[in-house]
Amino acid sequence: MNALTHWNQLRQLEALQHGLGSLFSRSPAQWREGQEEPLAVAEWAPLVDISEDDHEYRIKAELPEVKKEDVRVTAEEGTLTITGERKFEKEEKGRKYHRVERAYGSFVRNFSLPEDASPAQVTATFKDGVLTVHLAKTAKAAPLPIEVQVA
Repeated sequence: MNALTHWNQLRQLEALQHGLGSLFSRSPAQWREGQEEPLAVAEWAPLVDISEDDHEYRIKAELPEVKKEDVRVTAEEGTLTITGERKFEKEEKGRKYHRVERAYGSFVRNFSLPEDASPAQVTATFKDGVLTVHLAKTAKAAPLPIEVQVA
């Protein structure tokens, strides 16, 4: 079932480099004084669970605080793509943010379709912040026995 997993090694290496860079760029005085790191909004991609049974593949994506109309699912050229956006809450007058750890902005997740998946038979539901994509499997052609005539 590895065909559905998309792993972006470059993004993970960049995140690791950024994390280590910010750790080593802080002075020991900042560590002792407990100074907070600067506010930053990270790139994000929703977490997914991928499963299958005899009839379909199922992808469940966590999309908290994302509106249904801000999500798009497409299946073309052997790829299933989930795109969308989680919008940042408007700053309220008199409210000051000290830390923003949740990521906001646009996201894209791409998944390679297995050979037995039918891109024409994709359905999706959205409930309680979870997008569930159902990808039907195509019926495999049964092998036909061929009788060999011996002369």
